[in-house]
Amino acid sequence: MGRRKSGRDISGVIVLDKPLELTSNAALQKVRRFFNARKAGHTGALDPLATGVLPLCFGEATKVSHFSLEADKTYEVVARLGVRTTTSDAEGEIVATAEVAVDEAQVKAAIAQFTGVQEQSPSMFSALKYEGRPLYWYARQGIEVPRKTRQICIHKINLMALDASSLKLEVTCSKGTYIRTLIDDMGQFFGCGAHVAELRRTWIEGVTGNMVSFAELEQLAAQCDPENDDYQVLDALLQPCDSVIQQILMVRIVEADAIKFTAGNPARALSDDVRDESVIFRVYSETSERFLGLGFWRDNKIVPKRVLSIAER
Repeated sequence: MGRRKSGRDISGVIVLDKPLELTSNAALQKVRRFFNARKAGHTGALDPLATGVLPLCFGEATKVSHFSLEADKTYEVVARLGVRTTTSDAEGEIVATAEVAVDEAQVKAAIAQFTGVQEQSPSMFSALKYEGRPLYWYARQGIEVPRKTRQICIHKINLMALDASSLKLEVTCSKGTYIRTLIDDMGQFFGCGAHVAELRRTWIEGVTGNMVSFAELEQLAAQCDPENDDYQVLDALLQPCDSVIQQILMVRIVEADAIKFTAGNPARALSDDVRDESVIFRVYSETSERFLGLGFWRDNKIVPKRVLSIAER
């Protein structure tokens, strides 16, 4: 028997419009099979309930994909008012209901309350566990237990729509923000409870390129010829590896040092303005837009942190 092929060594990014009722990993694996890609990863999971921007990284792009996890993000969220659930979304069990009497003034007050830097902790009515039991078990007994908090920043909340039973918001926030927790907290602020009914990620800082639907990829995959290793129609959609980290500052190195840098050696920068050892830079050569990798300033040179081993698209 011949050795089984492990897939193609392709590199680049697909910005998927993740469909409903599919985990991020399931979406990744389906798209990876479309491309017959050997190596793939995503840049931050979306719940099955959520749709929208999900960058999928192939090959060398996986070396820099986790830097996208640090980026700010924007979501459109529809909250159902008057119903609190165990998971703070539509997939959980209902644990409390109440009459709804929320007006625009109350929503604006909530927006003011929940905008800015803050400590966020999961709801007591959540499925996260404490000493082997879900938090909502303790909540039903009237027992408050310790919960780990994290510092987040909600940069902006825009009111998009409000009616008798639902609220639609646009939220721009830092990494680590639980939109479900935000909505649950807002529901408590209103005094009626709330949970996420719909969630869509519309923007990730630093991610460029048009979103592609799963259906479109499926149609194009049907036009490919795996027997002859022909995936041209799909490969044409691949974005460059640096299309998920455009928020990272760019630096250029002298042309003569480009090969040295890709071999893992320090390189001379064209500008002295980059003298900040705490900053990671996207690195390019003097005369090319080819992305070489990521580096940082040390001892008057740019030191490699992540280096790509291919010529960029």
